[in-house]
Amino acid sequence: MPKLKKIEPLLGDELLKKVKELEAESKEDKAKKCGYYTITKNGIERVNMMKFLNALIDAEGIQLDSTPSANGRGGRSASYRISVQSNGNLLIGSAYTKQMNLKPGDEFIITLGKKHIRLRQVDPEDHEDNETSEATA
Repeated sequence: MPKLKKIEPLLGDELLKKVKELEAESKEDKAKKCGYYTITKNGIERVNMMKFLNALIDAEGIQLDSTPSANGRGGRSASYRISVQSNGNLLIGSAYTKQMNLKPGDEFIITLGKKHIRLRQVDPEDHEDNETSEATA
């Protein structure tokens, strides 16, 4: 059985161009002809579809991974849902406060509705005006 010479996998624009040329071929044939295969010890060709598809995604410039956070650490993302804790408190996590650029000491007015709680941030200027009007009242 003649040994096939393995070609170097195509990347970027070369990969996209070759895939367009082979549009009538199957996915496996496209991957193989673009160099995304290995030959086992027994001489069997195995197509590496994951590497091929990932290379296509990269060549198209599609960003699947989310951008890392500012401090480089992973963690949970904001789900926009919270539950009442066993002590009756509602805890709004740091993901939300960071997203709104809130600082320690920022104040809010709480308004209760039938099925909602509304938080309205108090402007520092409004807060100073309220203190002066309360002091004179």
